[in-house]
Amino acid sequence: MKYHIDTIPVWDAQKLDGECLLCALERKTELGEAERYLGASVMEPDVRIQVNDRGFCRKHHAMLFGMSNRLGHALMLESHMIENRERLEKSWSALEKAGEQLSATTLGDRLNGKMKAAKETVVQEARKIQEMSGTCLMCDTIRENMRRYLHTFFHLYQHDGEFKRKFLEGKGLCIPHLGQLMEAAAEELGAKELGQFVRELAVCEKRNLDRMQEDISWFIKKFDYRFDKEDWKNSRDAVERTVNKTRGWCVGKEPNEG
Repeated sequence: MKYHIDTIPVWDAQKLDGECLLCALERKTELGEAERYLGASVMEPDVRIQVNDRGFCRKHHAMLFGMSNRLGHALMLESHMIENRERLEKSWSALEKAGEQLSATTLGDRLNGKMKAAKETVVQEARKIQEMSGTCLMCDTIRENMRRYLHTFFHLYQHDGEFKRKFLEGKGLCIPHLGQLMEAAAEELGAKELGQFVRELAVCEKRNLDRMQEDISWFIKKFDYRFDKEDWKNSRDAVERTVNKTRGWCVGKEPNEG
């Protein structure tokens, strides 16, 4: 099969033989995006507009902070703060008006619904303020990239027998990405192909979850004096791998490390 710019990253992730090829792809995308935002693109007007509008979540702010480019981080924060303050000014205006109405509430206001309307204004503005910190440009970009990778995965699965074999004989996926892949499969595959894929994927995943269960159980047994002299087998990093298998990569060795 002829490989191209879309298929190469997916094949490379599969060749790593890690616990989840989609975790490897997601982490690679995440690291690339973090470097991009802290690099020359921080001065590009279109990037700044997007950052100002959506900002970053706590996880990705922590990631950016840890990448030793305080100036690049500060430049993005400065303009994002200006944008947030402009939005807050609109909310303050509505909230101050509602606050005045609530402070001066009379019995008649309670009866004619003015108090209820003022309270609803407070709730609406509170939600707007919460939404200001509920968006993340990096999360959105990663999701978009992962949608393309999922599409490429099924292209390879359907047209590259070697890729299909490697995947089904490999270590499977983490549970979150398992769900994402199956959801994408319903869109990418026809009825018969989907049925076969679900059966093949179930066999692969069950086998690997059995392996993971054995590893974490053996890890625990090794803390029992009766097993002190036994070999660790493949359990030394069982805690990290089990966490990553159940929740997606978040601890231990980077998923892109071979």
